[in-house]
Amino acid sequence: MQLSAAPYEERLTAPRSWWIVSFLAGVSLGLILLPFGTLPMLGGLAGGAAAAAVVVSSYGSVRIRVVGGSLIAGDARIPVTALGEAQALDTEEARAWRTYKADTRAFLLLRAYIPTALRVEVTDPDDPTPYLYLSTREPERLAQALKAARAAQTAQ
Repeated sequence: MQLSAAPYEERLTAPRSWWIVSFLAGVSLGLILLPFGTLPMLGGLAGGAAAAAVVVSSYGSVRIRVVGGSLIAGDARIPVTALGEAQALDTEEARAWRTYKADTRAFLLLRAYIPTALRVEVTDPDDPTPYLYLSTREPERLAQALKAARAAQTAQ
């Protein structure tokens, strides 16, 4: 029988201003193509805006989930039993851990437009990664979900 841990899922969506910038990229391309006529201008507007929107959407589609005894952060899947203490980072502490305190061996799921983060120790002796740095809008809630998932795994 599997115990259910506190579920957690977050999508690190790009800010609204980035969508405006993607539209403006389309306008720029449309203006560049204006000397070639109205049809190329409209094609540049639509094509440029669509291409920029695809880039913004893919960059903001990264998810962080705690499911089935694992932490899934982007492409990484780590069992919660291999994780240690989780530390919620406020804006200043998060900035410090992604700049001068950062370890080059650490796994960083970094989104600069998200000011807070969670730092999770990796306790697996076979893994050279010292910690995970995860940009998240709700670091306390993610830490609680990891703690609950770890407790559920050890109770089995």
